[in-house]
Order: sequence, then structure tokens, then C-alpha cells
Amino acid sequence: MKRPLKPEHIQKIVVKVGTRLLTYETGKLNLGIIEKLVRQIADLKNQGKDVILVSSGAIGAGIGRLGLKTKPSSTQEKQALAAVGQGLLIQTYEKLFSEYGHIVAQVLLTWEDFDNRKRYINSRNTLLHLLKFGVIPIINENDTVSTDEIEIAFGDNDRLSALVATLIDADLLQILTDIDGLYTADPRYNPEASCISFVDEITPEIKNYAGETEEMLAKGGMITKIEAAEIAMASGIDMVIANGRQENIIKRTLEGEKIGTFFYSKQGHLRSRKRWIAFAQKSKGTIKIDLGAESALEEGKSLLPAGIINFEGSFSKGEMVSICNVQGEEVARGLVNYGSKELSQITGRKSAEIEDILGYMDSAEIIHRDNLVLC
Repeated sequence: MKRPLKPEHIQKIVVKVGTRLLTYETGKLNLGIIEKLVRQIADLKNQGKDVILVSSGAIGAGIGRLGLKTKPSSTQEKQALAAVGQGLLIQTYEKLFSEYGHIVAQVLLTWEDFDNRKRYINSRNTLLHLLKFGVIPIINENDTVSTDEIEIAFGDNDRLSALVATLIDADLLQILTDIDGLYTADPRYNPEASCISFVDEITPEIKNYAGETEEMLAKGGMITKIEAAEIAMASGIDMVIANGRQENIIKRTLEGEKIGTFFYSKQGHLRSRKRWIAFAQKSKGTIKIDLGAESALEEGKSLLPAGIINFEGSFSKGEMVSICNVQGEEVARGLVNYGSKELSQITGRKSAEIEDILGYMDSAEIIHRDNLVLC
């Protein structure tokens, strides 16, 4: 059975490789696996395709380089390990890719590169120009300086790879790990678990199949891969989770072979700006709305102050907030036209009253529909 994938239409590909694939349990780099991945990516470049590699493994490589027996718990120690391991990792990639005649560039990203609109656009332009010059960007989260990335943000680069894919309008995201795909249960403990070959919607059942990782070197697990799939699918990007240890796995998935788990992207996907609002921004607060406002949002209308029940958080004009219904479920995200200080004065009031209350009116809407994305 062939997937709904047309290799001839795939030009931009993001390949993400995880820590467990790149390193042994000792933390030492698995040079055999890395060499095979490099050869496959080099072959794609020889075909004229654009490829970005999102690579984990810096902290793991640091553990191996320093000969540590366990993964340190403190953020400062992890940052030090990342500093040691990142140099080793990029040196290895540069050496191997150069043997196939290809140039690589190291790009380290943090949440701020996505959260800030100007930096988001600058990051996009940099990556697109690297691809234009025929360079293979190798991306990792900047573990050496940013505590957010180490603690909570990207999840062993799974979400990062999806954000990068949306950043450059990729055609396909391949997440390569050390298992065959998404299973109905953990195959290590349940011999009856089966691999799911095709997903066209991320349902609660699909999320329940994913669990947290227990590995020393990795920090993502299957749940962050499902979150990456949500981002990719909503952005019109197909995604594959597959076992990177299998022979010619990249080529075989591109050819539509039934291997791993294929996530089929949605039609009518989000435009670039709305992708940024939905996925690249950190929520600065939460606005709770009534039933009437929820219905209005579902009809494609803007959020007005009259429909707001209350809010939490401190935010400024132009920042992203989550919008929840009366049950507390997130129904939308958007950029506010008024900060929390102003909103505290006009919550529940009519738009016509804004100017009298604040002394000015920037907008009749708290969040305009063009700056709002339904969840």
C-alpha cells in the first residue's frame, strides 16, 4: 500500500534525528548510524532537494565525552554538557558531509527566535538563503545558554523540528527515532502492541497511545512527537515517524513505502502568520469567554470585550493569549489589541464604551479575527 505521498512534489524536507538514535547508552556517538543518515541526506541533496537536519544529541554527546555515568540533574551542568557535546556533534557532521562534497551550517535556535515576530522572520530568511546557497543547515536548540529549552520547551527537538518545518514551508517532516513508529502500547512491555501505519487526525485516543520517556539521554518521548504532528498537520505538512536504524529509511519513506507511521496533513492549512500565532508564540495569559463569544469565534468573528468573563496573566498589547470557554477548554489563541491593565477596565463592557472608559480606542475588538486561530 502506498501512502498519499508524491515524491516528485517534495522539494523541502526536514529530517529530525533523536538522541537515542545518535548515541549509545554510554552517551558516545553512534558513528555508524550517523554515517548512514549523512549518506542518505547527501543523496537527497544530489537529487536537487532542499534538506534541513534537526539534530539532538548535544547533551548526550557531552555525557559520553566526559565519561559520566549518569545524566546530571542541574540546569547548569546540562548546559555545560551541551557546550561540550555540541562542538563534537557539529564537527562529526561537518567531516562526514564534506566527504560527500556538501557544506553544512550550524544554526542554534531558542524559543525567542519563534516567539518574537521579527526574529521569526529573520530566522526564516537565514534558513531559506542557506538552502539557496546549497548548504545543509544543521539545527539544534541552544541548550548552552537557554534554560527554557533544556527544561520544557522543545522536547528533544520534536516540536522544534515541526516549527522549523512550518518556518520554511517544508513539504515533509521526517522524525527518525529508535522505534518503528506510533504503537497502540509500549512494545517493550506489551508484545501485543501494534504499529499504527496511518493517522489523519490527532484524537484523544492517539494521544493516549503516547507516553513519557524513561530514557536517561532523551527528554522527549512519543508524546512530543504527536505534538509535532499536530503542528505539522495543521500547517499542511506531511510527517513520518520511523525507525532511523532501518536501511535507507529516508529514501523508502519518500517513495511511499508503508513503513513507520504516516501523518497526513490537513487541507485548508493555516497561513504563515496564523501558524506563527498558533504554534510559535508562548501564551502570556488566558481569557475566559462566554457561550455567545465562543459561538462568534467559531463563525469566524472577532473577540469583543462584551463576551469576556475574566482573564488571568499579565500581558501587553500585541502579545499572544489563550482563549478558553466556560468549561476551561482552550478554544482559540490570538494577539490582543489591549494589555491586561486596559482589559481589566473594559472586560464585559460594550465596544462603544471603550473610549469613554480608557480615554481612547485603538480597536473595537480585543482580538481581531485576522489575529486569531481556533484550536
